[in-house]
Amino acid sequence: MKIPATLKHKPVIVSENYENIDGRNAYHSDTKGLSLGLAQWNDRGKVDISAKVWRYTGEKWSRQSEELPLHRVIDLAILVCRAKQYFAEAYRFDKLYDPQHTTIDRIGLQGDAMTVSVCTDNPMIDEDIRLFSQTLSDNDELLSERLKTLARILKDMGY
Repeated sequence: MKIPATLKHKPVIVSENYENIDGRNAYHSDTKGLSLGLAQWNDRGKVDISAKVWRYTGEKWSRQSEELPLHRVIDLAILVCRAKQYFAEAYRFDKLYDPQHTTIDRIGLQGDAMTVSVCTDNPMIDEDIRLFSQTLSDNDELLSERLKTLARILKDMGY
């Protein structure tokens, strides 16, 4: 299925067969494509690029399609990596976290830091963190394949 090129987000680089590789939803996903292009929120004289996740309901392009600035896509990748790294050692805590020390990391970015922490504002955190950890473990093969690919590409780029 072709990603629409006539909407506000203007695709430049696309992956139009994403539904075939969308994790456990592969071949049954409503996420039909990913694109990098000109952001829909561009103002006259100011151009940003963004990544977009294109979802299709079977009848029309979904309003649940998402557009993200590229730095947020990378920030999400950083967050996923740090979470995966944290949960590899979280078994050391009875609750999979230390209630007295909920900050996992502060990752320096742009002269400040992204704080990564356990969300203790969640009233169901003790149950939800176990579900999260189990799901992360259940999806390790899918995530690891993608992270290894990302690591190889980053290395090839000199990072």
